[in-house]
This record gives sequence, structure tokens and C-alpha cells, in this order.
Amino acid sequence: MQNEQSASANEQAPSADEQAPSAIEKVLKPADGEPAVTTPKAAETVESVKHFAEQLFGEESWAAQPVMGNPVAVWIAAIALGVAVSTVFSVVRRVAHARFKKWSAKTANHWDDLVTSLLGRFKAFFTLALGVYVGAMLLALPAQADHILRLILVLAFAIQAAILAGVVVEFAIERILTKGRDDSDSDAGREALKTSVGVMKFLALLVVYAVIALVALDNMGVDVTAMVASLGIGGIAIALAVQSVIGDLFGSMTIVLDKPFEVGDFIIVGDKMGTVEKVGLKTTRIRALSGEQLVFSNSDLLSSRIQNYKRMQERRALFTIGVTYDTDYEQLTQIADLIKSIIEAEPNARHDRTHFARFANSWLEFECVYFVKKPDMNVYLDTQQSINLKLVKAFRERGVEFAFPTQTLWHEGLPKVVDAEVESKPRPQKSDAEPKKA
Repeated sequence: MQNEQSASANEQAPSADEQAPSAIEKVLKPADGEPAVTTPKAAETVESVKHFAEQLFGEESWAAQPVMGNPVAVWIAAIALGVAVSTVFSVVRRVAHARFKKWSAKTANHWDDLVTSLLGRFKAFFTLALGVYVGAMLLALPAQADHILRLILVLAFAIQAAILAGVVVEFAIERILTKGRDDSDSDAGREALKTSVGVMKFLALLVVYAVIALVALDNMGVDVTAMVASLGIGGIAIALAVQSVIGDLFGSMTIVLDKPFEVGDFIIVGDKMGTVEKVGLKTTRIRALSGEQLVFSNSDLLSSRIQNYKRMQERRALFTIGVTYDTDYEQLTQIADLIKSIIEAEPNARHDRTHFARFANSWLEFECVYFVKKPDMNVYLDTQQSINLKLVKAFRERGVEFAFPTQTLWHEGLPKVVDAEVESKPRPQKSDAEPKKA
């Protein structure tokens, strides 16, 4: 009986090891009973730090006292590690940014500019979050505290990733657009380019931010499957509702990227013509020759045939000239060379051909083709006027007459016209009496 009671007492009484839990058990089991979240690596680190503190300060020193489930020495080590990581990262980033900035100023490569921009866009909150993340790896925190810390760190990393993604997107769009950019673009053209760059940057960042937000929510434990499906259905509905607006928006980007015309170009669309004033997100505005403003939607404008006179290298001019049929043969043989010499004397003209082309109803017709070397309309008209005036002067000096529409009608059956002098002479009269003989 006594043996059974002693055995029962032995079973109920904990052993010395069970009554005195080790330091690692104190760390992994906080005082409030909430399970701690840690890793085997962190547990080993905590134990190593505790033994080091006990050897340095003693077993019952303040360094071994638990605070929120972790000895004070472990808290000090975590804080020191976080500060060290943040400081080293900040110093390395600043040194690298300064080196890349000097290097990129000496090279024509654009990739070092991208690296310089990325190094300069790291924020202080990200450096702090990085130090907290590394320092927290040494701690065994309660589940709730670990969850809150995880949310804060994921949010900080997501914001920093969004900032860096914005730099990359802006760099990529700028590189695409600068491939076809000309230094002679007008200020209005540059403004239109900036507007389109802003639109494309907004759309690209919207997609990037959406992806980053979904990844961040997934790391926070949120089920994003239903959210992605909802966003897909909602996106289709919105796209159908604003189909025309989206078409004009992409039309604006097409105009900027493909450049069928630019601000300041003179274009003809159908029976409308004018100078392009502005390329907007939805419409393009053109100033007509008569003064009014024409507004075209970008999608309609791109679906039409566009004549861009600003892209002309030269202006082709064709004219015909007629001389009378009674012009001498020698003069006819000299007219083509005369026209050619007059055109070649013009500084802005280039002669192509001049020929005796055809026999017209009222004149002998010469056809001439020449090119004005400058596309400007005023230069074209001035050159044409100078050539015309010189032709008039040269023809008059040589006695060559310009022909004009004339007709000669011959009609059979009408009485012939008798000369007036013949009709005015008196006719001799014949006597019926015979002359008398002498």
C-alpha cells in the first residue's frame, strides 16, 4: 500500500528538469501562453546569445531576464543586427549611387543611367524595414505580433517595389519613344509627346501596381483567387462600356509612336485640310485654312487616308503653255530649250523635262515638269511666279505669241465677199447703135 502511494506521488511530482525549464523553452513559450513563432536557426541563435550573456554577466543577470518571451540579451543582439544591416545597406547604396552617377555622365550607355536612378530611389522606410526584418529573425515572437510585423514588412517591400517598377517603366517608355524623336521637333510636338508618355506610363504602372498589390495580399494570407476573377470580369465590362474611349486612347499612342503626322504638319483628311495644332488623348485638333478649328477623333483619323504635306522633300510642278499655229519652225525648236534655261536659272528649281507635247485645237502645246527644292508653299509660289514672268518677257522679246482659244468657221452656201474697190468701179455700158461710117 505504501509502495503504491509512493509510486503515485512520484508520478504526480515533476522532476527537477521539468520544474526548471531551460532558457530556450522560456523563449519559445512566452509568459501569456501564446505560442511563439520561430525557426530552428533562430532558436539556436537565442540559446547561443543566452549562454554568452550568462558567461559575461552571470546566470541570473539582467541580460537573461525574458522580455516578451525573449531574453534582454537577445533583444540587444536583434537591435544591433538590425541597425548594422540598415547602416551597411545605406552606406553601400550611397557609395554605389555616387560611383554610378559619375560613371553614367561619362558614357553614352543608358543602362547605367537606369541603375543610377534605381539606386537613388530607395527610401528610408525600406532601409528601416530591411533592418527590422533581419533583426526579427533572432526573435521568437508571439503569433499575433509576428503576423503584424509580417504585414508591415510586406507593405514596406511592396511600396518600395512599386517605386522601383515606376522607374523601370518610365525608362522603358522613354527609350521606346526617343528612338524616333527628332531634335527639330516643335515645342508643341514635345508637349504632345509628354502627354502620351504620361498616359502610357499611367497604364503600365496601373498594371504593375495591380500585380504587386496581388502578390502582397497573397503574402499577407489573403485569398486573391476570387479577387483576380472579379477583376477580370469587371475589366471586361468596363472595356465594353468605354470601347470608343479606349480606341481613341490607343489611337493617341499610335499617333505618337508611329508618327503619321506631328504638331505643326499640314495634312489633308478627305476633303478637310489644315495644320495640326494638338494631339490629345481622345481627339486631334486641326486649324483649317479658313480659320476654324477641325476636331477629329483619333480612331477616325487613323482609319482615314492622310496626306501629309510637311513630309514633302520637294514640290513637283507641271504646267502647259500654248503658242499660235503661225509660229515659225525655228522658234518652235528653241522654245523647249528656252523654258529649260529659265527654270535652271532659278536657285530653288530643278528642271525635269520640257517637250512639244501635242497639237491642240487652237495652239501648239508644250508641257514642262520641274521640282521646287523646298517644300514650303510660299517658296513654291514665288518660284512659279518668277518663272512665269521670265517666260512672258522672253516670248515677247522673240516675237512668240501666246495662243488663246479661237475658232475659224467655214460655211458652204454663203455668197462670196467681193472686194469693195472692185464693186465701186463703174461698169462700161454697151451701145446698141452701130457706129457711123465716115
